[in-house]
Amino acid sequence: MTISTSTPSAPVPAAPAAAASPARQDARKVLLFSNRSDVRDRMRQAIGTRPTRDMTIKFLDAATYEECVAIVDRTDVDLLVLDGEAQPGGGLGIARQLRDELDVCPPICVVIARTADRWLAAWAKVDATLVHPLDPMTTGRTVAELLRKA
Repeated sequence: MTISTSTPSAPVPAAPAAAASPARQDARKVLLFSNRSDVRDRMRQAIGTRPTRDMTIKFLDAATYEECVAIVDRTDVDLLVLDGEAQPGGGLGIARQLRDELDVCPPICVVIARTADRWLAAWAKVDATLVHPLDPMTTGRTVAELLRKA
């Protein structure tokens, strides 16, 4: 990125009062984990880059357990959306491991195939569950709520 060193000839107007609100204006980092790229794409589409008017999302992708853990270790991730059906290591196991090992763990949402698997999500200590197929309204609302709490 190139930053201009020229000085504007006219004064720069002050930001509107709404911009001074405490709402976070930078993009939130959401890690999508699944061994299947089509599942990650469906998660991305259901969440969208703007789940609310005042929130922007930057997506990070992990296709393997190792990638997921490495990204969490080296990046300030705001939310993890994990595929509970991923192979060979699923999102439920990763969620439980992160909860047990991290002093400060970002919120975790797991996407499951069956509502009957919510008991596994409770065992994994996740903050929210979503069920395949993903509904964009429910998914966007859930992601926004989790990010606001983060």
